[in-house]
Amino acid sequence: MKIVKVEDLHCDAGWRVNSFLKIITDDGVVGWAEYMEGYGAQGLTGVIHKLAERFLIGQDPRPVERISAFLYAATRQAPGGINQQAIGAIENALVDIKAKALGVPVYEMLGGPVRDRLQLYWSHCGTYRARYAERIKEWTGADPVRSLRDLVQLGEEVARRGFKGLKTNVIRFDGERPYIHGPGTNAAPGYPELNIDSRIVEAAVQQLEALRQGAGPHIGLHLDTNFNYKTDGYIRLARALEPLDLTWLEIDTYDPTALALIRRSARVPIASCESLYGRRQYRPFFEHQAVDAAIIDVAWNGILESAKIAAMADAFEVNVAPHNFNGHLGSLISAHLCAAVPNFRIMEIDIDDILWKDAIVTAPPVIEDGDLLIPTGPGWGADVNEDFVRTHPPRR
Repeated sequence: MKIVKVEDLHCDAGWRVNSFLKIITDDGVVGWAEYMEGYGAQGLTGVIHKLAERFLIGQDPRPVERISAFLYAATRQAPGGINQQAIGAIENALVDIKAKALGVPVYEMLGGPVRDRLQLYWSHCGTYRARYAERIKEWTGADPVRSLRDLVQLGEEVARRGFKGLKTNVIRFDGERPYIHGPGTNAAPGYPELNIDSRIVEAAVQQLEALRQGAGPHIGLHLDTNFNYKTDGYIRLARALEPLDLTWLEIDTYDPTALALIRRSARVPIASCESLYGRRQYRPFFEHQAVDAAIIDVAWNGILESAKIAAMADAFEVNVAPHNFNGHLGSLISAHLCAAVPNFRIMEIDIDDILWKDAIVTAPPVIEDGDLLIPTGPGWGADVNEDFVRTHPPRR
């Protein structure tokens, strides 16, 4: 078996683009991966092709560890970032090929499933409905969020549909229209100082109180704050959120000592690490006891490296959760990791999404009573529906 061709495909996904890597072999076995060319990764498609053209064509795809190790060596002087995301996409597509060649689901190559149901939390709950209020009905069929009362009703919907948790971002209702407070990732007002004030804290508390009122006392609440504050701001926010009994406060930072200080300063569980790459970046966060839950992006790290990170986390008594704001193929890729590792916490998934999402893959994930049922087919358990994707190119 030899690799003969590498292709990229892209599909309109409303407010974003779903991107896919297709690796083709000479005997017809095809491997798929989903990646995201955004959030600082513009140009990722070009990097994937450069690595593939130089190092993959003509190679046997099945010794995946050897190929990944070679790609790490070839990019060692510019590690992480876009290079790592390109390697992650290539690794995932090669793993799909190998599992299909063996006729087994990917999780069987990771030791077999520990569980066959994965507890989910509804990610970006309210976020998209507020940010894209003018078009959310057209894209998803959902009603927009324009007030705290809308959040109460959304919490009721989460509980009614059987989900055990939800995660939101800070939504502000003090302007002409609702907006997401995110200066750390979009250079909005508040950047670069990243200071926090009483209005931000009050908005976060009121938002989570509204969701709690609707969802009830037993739905796990998660708040994602990204890179939006400095250490003192995160501590102030965490202390204010203590009465709400969060499942976790999610914080992005590259400083494990600062995160450990935040974790010690308030009685709120801390999740982090979704923006990290590889075991070496994760290790100091575990050594400093900086997190209660380690978040791993399987699309960016590749599933084999992600499994190694999860194993290291387990040695430090830390559970893991995937960073999964992708389309259906990305969710299936994350599901294989969650099925196989013993220290699984909960799986992220976007429920508010485009109406044509199911048509993008040949077998969409199955969700039952708020749990994802692990796929059973070979490889990821689904392929990209090429006919649909090619006839629905990105609008932007």
